[in-house]
Amino acid sequence: MKIFSALYDWTLRWAEHKLAPKMLALLTFAESVFFPIPPDVLLAPMVLAKPDRAWYLATLTTVASVIGGVVGFALGYYMFEPWIQPLITEFGYQARFDKAMAWFSEWGVWVVFLAGFSPIPYKLFTVSAGFLQMAFLPFLLASAIGRGMRFFLVAGLIHWGGAAMEEKLRKWVDVLGWLLVGLIILAYLLTR
Repeated sequence: MKIFSALYDWTLRWAEHKLAPKMLALLTFAESVFFPIPPDVLLAPMVLAKPDRAWYLATLTTVASVIGGVVGFALGYYMFEPWIQPLITEFGYQARFDKAMAWFSEWGVWVVFLAGFSPIPYKLFTVSAGFLQMAFLPFLLASAIGRGMRFFLVAGLIHWGGAAMEEKLRKWVDVLGWLLVGLIILAYLLTR
């Protein structure tokens, strides 16, 4: 089934829309606070569609992500007990949250940098940093560097790869999509 090819084509067409940068910023902000889909899935096709705007899009994504991280920090700092803890319990994320807390006590601000750069859920660490009342300036700096490195790397690789990368992605998008679905299912089963 070629579901992912159709989705990929739709995303590429949508990436050229005049409101696409605003949607990218909104998606990125939301991902830093609560949304599960990473902004890379929109950033990459937007850079493919408009390679001359790669650095602008990477900057926009970084700024929106850091602003979302600050909101996550504030939620953890001010609203953990009444809002966040019940949601963590309800959605069954207590074990993940406890692991994040252990990482914070062992690694400190470096965890924020790592979560910002890697596919680890950044939102979990923004809220945790606020709850632990981490010093704000180191949090902000680690977030900006980690997220910036990630989004500039994605934009740079897509920009550098250009049409050849787009051709390879188009060829393998369905295989990669189904592999990702399989990995998500496997991760879900292993963490239950």
